[in-house]
Amino acid sequence: MFDGHVKTLLDAAVSLVNVLTDGFRQGRPYTAPRGDQLPQAIHDALPLAAARTGVEPGHATYLAHTAQQLRAVFDAVDNGRTDQAAEVVNVLLRTTGARPQLDRVDDEPWQVHFHGTHDTLAVGWSAGCATALALAIGSDLAGRLGVCTAPQCDRVYVDNSRNAVRHFCSDACRSRVKAAAFRARNSSKN
Repeated sequence: MFDGHVKTLLDAAVSLVNVLTDGFRQGRPYTAPRGDQLPQAIHDALPLAAARTGVEPGHATYLAHTAQQLRAVFDAVDNGRTDQAAEVVNVLLRTTGARPQLDRVDDEPWQVHFHGTHDTLAVGWSAGCATALALAIGSDLAGRLGVCTAPQCDRVYVDNSRNAVRHFCSDACRSRVKAAAFRARNSSKN
């Protein structure tokens, strides 16, 4: 399936979409952070980095816009509109100037990482997430991108299960659906 770096980037894309886009989460309306709350929300959504102490407001605004585009990709794939998803990813790849580069992290072997035209936080993460989505859509793994099927939840996920059977963004949504089905079965017996 996905290598370690691509998985990290896909997880970041999921996190950015789920934190930075309005909609529904686990049966309740969800409003994404805005204004002064946005930099901290992005800091918390991205994988930890020892060198990152905070997120500048300009980078936060850029990544909030990227999250909207990433959501469009997940929605399009989930609705069988792969061509539309590819168009959005291509726009992201072009606007960020995404490019591969060999990097060495600590004492690990060389790894292919993805950067943007500028190695800023916002452009770098946007380029990396776009490239990871391009790798998924451009392979037989596009179906691994999904939107939660629980009622009143539109959070996204990447299905890393062996059999590609995931339908929910979280254990909480899966439990909600199972509990509702159980209650429905029991009420029909009475």
